[in-house]
Amino acid sequence: MSLPLDTGAGAPPLARLSPFSLLLSPAVIGVAVAAVCVLVLSLHVSLPVGPMYWDVVVFIDGGWRVLNGQTPSVDFFAPVGPLGYWLFAAGMKLFPEAQPVLLAQWMVLPVTLVGLLPVLARIDGRSRRLSLALLLPFLVFQLLPTNVEQYSAYPGIDGFGIYNRHGTQLLYVLTVALVFERRQRVLLFVIAWICAALFLSKITAFIAAGMLCAFAFAAGRVRLATAIGALAAFAAVLAGLEATTGVVSAYVADIVRLVGMNEGVLVSRFVQAASIHFGIFAFGCLLLATLLLVDRKPILADAGGLARRPLVARQWWALLDRDVVWLAVALFVGLFYETQNTGGQAFIFIWPILVRILCDASRHSTRATATILVLVAATAMPPMVNVLHRTARALVGQMKYANVPADGLRMLDTATQRPEVIERAAGMIDNYVRFPQTYEALAEAKLLPIFSLYSELDFQTAWLMTANEAVEAIRAYEAANRVRFETIMSLNFVNPFPYVLERQATPYIAIGADPFRAVPAPDARTIDAVRRTDLALLPLCPITVANGELQAIYAEGLRDHVAVPLSRCWTAYIRPGLVRGN
Repeated sequence: MSLPLDTGAGAPPLARLSPFSLLLSPAVIGVAVAAVCVLVLSLHVSLPVGPMYWDVVVFIDGGWRVLNGQTPSVDFFAPVGPLGYWLFAAGMKLFPEAQPVLLAQWMVLPVTLVGLLPVLARIDGRSRRLSLALLLPFLVFQLLPTNVEQYSAYPGIDGFGIYNRHGTQLLYVLTVALVFERRQRVLLFVIAWICAALFLSKITAFIAAGMLCAFAFAAGRVRLATAIGALAAFAAVLAGLEATTGVVSAYVADIVRLVGMNEGVLVSRFVQAASIHFGIFAFGCLLLATLLLVDRKPILADAGGLARRPLVARQWWALLDRDVVWLAVALFVGLFYETQNTGGQAFIFIWPILVRILCDASRHSTRATATILVLVAATAMPPMVNVLHRTARALVGQMKYANVPADGLRMLDTATQRPEVIERAAGMIDNYVRFPQTYEALAEAKLLPIFSLYSELDFQTAWLMTANEAVEAIRAYEAANRVRFETIMSLNFVNPFPYVLERQATPYIAIGADPFRAVPAPDARTIDAVRRTDLALLPLCPITVANGELQAIYAEGLRDHVAVPLSRCWTAYIRPGLVRGN
């Protein structure tokens, strides 16, 4: 197999292209895909609950705060950058009935297409096969809300790892440009555009992009003027945001606090990431070894030339700008990025490098070419097959699934699950209510009822059901007592209630509130905001150590609030003056 690699020629005039050929151009495909996404987001589409599905509520919480005038990092502590919350807020405004996981998955599509299509348009002018080989895999990963990793034996849609998926999708676009684009102005734009998006999305993905860009510069792909221009454009974007919102300095401060809360041994995380993604990483290393073997003579020749003339830039470019080195750098960068991720679409940005290796494969002997083709397939296919297979299972299973009873949760009512899982969730809620001492004892011992509790489909389904009960109970309490809770917080990992009830969320607190890794000690401003909160909700189904830790973290601010049994699964902490009888 051989794909034309030279992308220097311009695109042929449109008049020479048949209508069918135009339909297969990257620009037309990109516009068509975007149009289909707009259509689907405008409909009331349901998807099956998957492991850690409630992670999508972090986007709902953050997006709703943005719509109500709050700025990420400035007005609330967030686990990732502000871009996702800004994009999700825009999506909530445009598509109020959208399935939230699809909205979260697709909201970055305008960003990625703007960076990808100019590069593919140039490639398409030389080789339609090459442009499609780069575009179609990207669209599979961009459109399917599914992680490579599997945390449940039963099919479902992954509401977690969304920002990790965004990171690898943006890195994919950057890699396409660095590997295939020769026009320095386009490179300048794509580097600045994607790096700004990555910085404002997830800092580890931004660091990974920095590694790729630094290598591309060392390999002669990015000229000095281009690098300086991209850096200047990137700095200008951040300066503008800082001057108008103050978000950049606040975001950097949040990153520093998160790093302090998540110190660990980096080497062990590299080993863990390599073991989780062994299929991709191991075959990638075998491909790396094969390329080293078949290219050993030119590599040694270029290394010798560099040793004789170490100060000549072209000698460095000759040694570094080759498939084997690009692959080695990408494998390391991918492994680094995955050391901080629980789920996502790991290593997908290696695909453009694998395509380049395929383009060069025919220059080797027949045996070497066959070996390279097999190893490229073995490296590329695991993430593609996993994502396609898990998505297909979820969609097929969906045909026999029932709606989760959560019709009061607005866009969160678009969830389905197996009838048996819904029945078990209802039974587990009854068990939590009847035997609270069991779960209190487990929480005191710093144990969860089951080690993988948050990955269990019945827990995620039960959480939606009990959240729906809480909304009904809040409305009933307000009607009975002629009060209105204007600010609402939740002593739980997520807080959908301000969005569902169209109220205000307590400012300055953490969203995605994992008390062990993502909730800093509250300062005086935060405690005062909690003190002025009308309603704080503590979930009881089940009682967990994490919720107890959150209650302790914000205890000073809730000291004067009155505890009121709101429903069988929720205790309400109500600000004095709003309690029944006052």
